[in-house]
Amino acid sequence: MMGPEGSNTESGSLFPLTDGMESLVLDEPALLTRTSNSDHESTTPENLSGSVMDPLSALKDETDPVEETYRMSFSRSSNSRNRDDVFVEPPSYADAIFTPYSGEIAAGNGSSRDFGSSLPRLPSSSSFSDYLSITVSQPQKVQDNTSSSIIPGSNTYITYLIATQTNIPQYEGRDFTVRRRFRDVVTLADRLAEAYRGYFIPARPDKSIVESQVMQKQEFIEQRRAAIEKYLCRLANHPVLRMSDELRLFLQSQGKLPLVPTTDIASRMLDGAANLPRQLFGEGSIVMAPEDVAQPAKGGRDLVRLFKELKQSVTIEWGGVKPAVTEEDKEFIERKEKLEDLEHCLNEASQKAEVLVTAQQDVSEIMGELGLTFTKLAKFESEEAVLNTQRAHAADAKRLATAAVQASRFYREANAQSVRHLDRLHENLSLMQSINTAFKDRSTALLTVQTLISEVTALNAKIEKLKVASSKVFGGDKSRDRKIEESKEALVTMEESRDSATREYNRIKEVNKSELERFDCDRERDFSEMVKGYILTQVGYAEKIANVWSRAAEEFNPQASLPNYVASKSS
Repeated sequence: MMGPEGSNTESGSLFPLTDGMESLVLDEPALLTRTSNSDHESTTPENLSGSVMDPLSALKDETDPVEETYRMSFSRSSNSRNRDDVFVEPPSYADAIFTPYSGEIAAGNGSSRDFGSSLPRLPSSSSFSDYLSITVSQPQKVQDNTSSSIIPGSNTYITYLIATQTNIPQYEGRDFTVRRRFRDVVTLADRLAEAYRGYFIPARPDKSIVESQVMQKQEFIEQRRAAIEKYLCRLANHPVLRMSDELRLFLQSQGKLPLVPTTDIASRMLDGAANLPRQLFGEGSIVMAPEDVAQPAKGGRDLVRLFKELKQSVTIEWGGVKPAVTEEDKEFIERKEKLEDLEHCLNEASQKAEVLVTAQQDVSEIMGELGLTFTKLAKFESEEAVLNTQRAHAADAKRLATAAVQASRFYREANAQSVRHLDRLHENLSLMQSINTAFKDRSTALLTVQTLISEVTALNAKIEKLKVASSKVFGGDKSRDRKIEESKEALVTMEESRDSATREYNRIKEVNKSELERFDCDRERDFSEMVKGYILTQVGYAEKIANVWSRAAEEFNPQASLPNYVASKSS
């Protein structure tokens, strides 16, 4: 959401420095001095005459005892009381090094190297006593010996090392690693979608065929690696999917993935078309088997069922015929409408967050360019200086340049932290796709029940007509009697299928209900952490930037007083 997915916000430097900013030349002695009442050491090294100086590196490498004291006190307080209470009465950010708020870290339930600049995800509504930690690393190109393609480069693929640490007994081990390719991730996602209908299954990474051709190869591989890691960590955080056999086999089985890939839709449609003549001419059964109704008709293998459900849907929507079974859960219908509104709000908020991050990035870059410009101006004034006033102008320009570069770095760090927190909006927006898929499973299961009830009703009516027609023939009609027996056998199978479909529909309803409850808890916690982290980030870096300019102002005029809001915090 917030820029290229390959950006590394963990280092606190989201946007790279320009070449000019990295080669600032300050050939005069450092001009920043220690203020009389400040606990900070000067961030500019002294006596760098004739050397290349990078104020950003100097600021990064400084060691301040105040920072260590603050971090130690923060660690002690986090052990003695609730983490949320630590920031109730924080020390002044002007007097202590600001540590960006990162939310609560879920131990072992997600990778700390989470992708997309987002925070590590917490487990679902209640904390897990066991853990499942997954990391993806070491992309490696592998030669595909089974490929017969003559296109250069098409017979190679990339595998990724997937390392897992867990104490879950079902995994039969604590540490194990496997190598998987992206096709295996697609297979895992398809199998989970088939086996866990109604659950809010995280969306898998896209295949991104176009991006793989447009982007740089290494950048694309890194983005895909991080996307796979984020996807697997989301599965590990799901209370049901983390215990699935599919995920366990994916993470544990050495060698080739034992999961059978799902047949693509084109192949299934071809199989369905091949079976269609036999079904229409009586060589194959047109009655849905009880074991088949648990899967949607859109699979394509049974075109007769697909046409029947399509006819049922059109009859309900356009024919004005009220089905025997309808969606009667008014609470669910209301929640569905509210979730549609929520998706719209999240989409708008996500777009505005992108605009905000882009604007903050521009401020950071322009501030750095301003510092570079004043550095060049100071160098010119120093070289051409004849009068003391010219030397004073050069010194003033260097002070401003140093302050601007330092402020630019803080702007970049603040923007990187903003990306980490605001990315929660995009996370929740992507989850809406999973919710819509789960609701579609529910409506598809209901349509199957409605179709089978209609068929049972129609078959009963057909049997009654055959009985009436047979009774009118003296001695009975053997052909009609045979059709009646065949219809009764089909009716028994159809009623079993109807009951099985009804059970599947009720199961999906219960799953949807529990998943919505979990979603509400997770969303409430995520939003609270996002707002808290974003506010603390803005406050902390705003005070750090204010301190930079305050020190610069004091050096221009030692008698200048600190701004009221800074002075009040310091006191």
